[in-house]
Amino acid sequence: MAKCEICSKDVHFGIKVSHSHRRANKMWKANIKKIKVAKNGTIKTMHVCTRCLRSNLVTRA
Repeated sequence: MAKCEICSKDVHFGIKVSHSHRRANKMWKANIKKIKVAKNGTIKTMHVCTRCLRSNLVTRA
């Protein structure tokens, strides 16, 4: 699983609990996109989460 290269967002682990209170492990994945980014005049591909894209922390190429 990829990690956001801007904010280091990654997967989270926890326990999901059903209505009958049966417990099972669960993994929540971050919404990571592989996009082309213009950085220092060069274009490179990065793994960026959608929260960083909406916050304008990166500029698309």
